[in-house]
Amino acid sequence: MPRPLLAAVFLLLTSAVCSASTPKNIVLIYADDVGFGDLGCYGAATIPTPNIDRLAANGVRFTSAYASSATCTPSRYSMLTGEYAWREPGRGIAPPNGPALIKPGTPTLATMLREAGYTTALVGKWHLGLGRPPKPKWSGKLAPGPLEAGFDEAFFLPTTNDRVPCVYVRDHHVVGLEPNDPLDVNRTNPDGQPTGESHPQMLKMMWSHGHNQSIVNGISRIGFMSGGKAALWTDETMADRFASEARQFLKAHTETRTFLFYSAHQTHVPRAPAERFVGATPHGARADAVVELDWCVGQLMDELKAAEQLDDTLIIFSSDNGPVLDDGYVDGAAEKLGSHRPSGPYRGGKYSRFEAGTRVPMLVSWPARVAPSVSEAIVSQVDLCRSLASLVGVSLKPDTAPDSLDMLPALLGKASAGRDWVVQHSGRRDQLAIRRGKWKFLPPTKGPAINKNTGTELGNAPAPQLFDLDADPGETNNLASQHEDICRELQSLLDSIR
Repeated sequence: MPRPLLAAVFLLLTSAVCSASTPKNIVLIYADDVGFGDLGCYGAATIPTPNIDRLAANGVRFTSAYASSATCTPSRYSMLTGEYAWREPGRGIAPPNGPALIKPGTPTLATMLREAGYTTALVGKWHLGLGRPPKPKWSGKLAPGPLEAGFDEAFFLPTTNDRVPCVYVRDHHVVGLEPNDPLDVNRTNPDGQPTGESHPQMLKMMWSHGHNQSIVNGISRIGFMSGGKAALWTDETMADRFASEARQFLKAHTETRTFLFYSAHQTHVPRAPAERFVGATPHGARADAVVELDWCVGQLMDELKAAEQLDDTLIIFSSDNGPVLDDGYVDGAAEKLGSHRPSGPYRGGKYSRFEAGTRVPMLVSWPARVAPSVSEAIVSQVDLCRSLASLVGVSLKPDTAPDSLDMLPALLGKASAGRDWVVQHSGRRDQLAIRRGKWKFLPPTKGPAINKNTGTELGNAPAPQLFDLDADPGETNNLASQHEDICRELQSLLDSIR
């Protein structure tokens, strides 16, 4: 065979092998405050989640998957950068005017996949800060932000749906902002506007704690905003808007490889699902929002199926932290709980070092390559950077994603073992715990034992705590005094990681 023809055949075969070994699309669906027990595939009997259950039935369902933090901003930072957020100060829950936490030039999951030839997009919640200090230029260019973190396109909430500003941002600018009505965000009331505290009669959803400032769409929020009236969102249409934007992105890029980070707002407060989902469960707005989330997942799957690409799409579903009931609004989440257990068999929830703070649902579906199974492998969301880099053939530098491990065999269901240990973080930089095998160790930590607002057990105690998760998944029997040697080993390991 002539050498040029031989070279062409070699390139063709190489291309075919690469195409067969990497997915056409990668879709990362990141739920908000959804607990281990909130989905049908994890045992929820009274919350219908048929689309998410279909992902579980066709892929790997993990029973020991972890977010890196029990709160949203740190877990998102860690997942996208492969570095624990607690390693540096200032990476806690981002305030309304918080500047960009991911600095331009920082390697991320998105920059890595873009290097591999994927067109990248963010749709949904960001909450990783925007702009530069002292605060974002809300009526101007909002940069740095998602585009400087590796996304080619972005349509997103700047912070969370309970914080101002209550507007959508596309790429670098607020959507629908009118020049004669500039938008600004302040820590104090800038114009004497009515608030949830001063004018509760204006509310359609009453606040319970901490959400009593600017009123938007009949719901009072955290922080004060002024102006931007034409750009304000409506909570009840948020799911439809995000699903539509995600479908448009997938439809526009059927000829290219895509990475979609679908960062859902459900079940974060305020829970205001579309009217068609109200009453979908007996548990009130929180569980109804889980059903709405399931519908959004179905929308993405329908779009991929219409393009005949669902089988060759890697879909990863997980949650940014564990569940919470009353997180600032009176919405019946606690009163209508009934027999449902959002945390499954685990103790604690959002904000907690106990298992339910960070042990979350995680599903990996790729019908063309992944066989259905249930995995007990310990995996962490911080591992997605190196694992997906391994999948798409990108070589990361040693100082890139420094806390991320290549767990690709476990994620694809090819290996039963995952991490030897996993670090769990609840909020402050010193509030860490560690699990190694069956042992869970919580060092002595200052702070309240219970979050008085949410009723969540936080795991703080003046003495060490050690639990055998195999025998005691609910962390009820502290064995620290009986196994001081194991406590010392795990304290030493945690110190070395820190």
